[in-house]
Formats: sequence, C-alpha cells, structure tokens
Amino acid sequence: MVQTIKSRSQVPLDSRDLETCQRVFDKLSADYGIERDSDEAERMASIVIELYRQGVRDPNHLQSMVEAARGLFETNER
Repeated sequence: MVQTIKSRSQVPLDSRDLETCQRVFDKLSADYGIERDSDEAERMASIVIELYRQGVRDPNHLQSMVEAARGLFETNER
C-alpha cells in the first residue's frame, strides 16, 4: 500500500515518536556505515524527522523514503 503525505503536523513529537525516528536513524547509520557526527548523519536525521512529521509513520516506509531521498540505495548494495 502506498502511503500519502497529507500535511505537516505541528504537534510536538512524543517519546514514542522519537523512539521510532531513532530506530530508523540507527538502522540506516549501521546499514550504510554513516558516522553519527557527520554532515550526512545530520541531513539524514533531518529527513527522518521531517518525513515523520508529514505522516510517514511506518518504520520500513520511512527508511525507504530516506534511502531514496539521500540516494543511499544507489551507492551501496545490500
């Protein structure tokens, strides 16, 4: 099923939201060897949070969208 982005939420993220975003960020960092204090990690974290605020809540879909946005799937084979 394709998830559509409806609108950006202005509601603050709670601890469960942040846990989901952190898990996705950690998985992407580990999968692609991205250093947590790098510029790439900062950009990736920003994308994770922005997409989550826009309504992408499924961790797998969120990860796929971040990979696509950063072009990660093109540079590294799994």
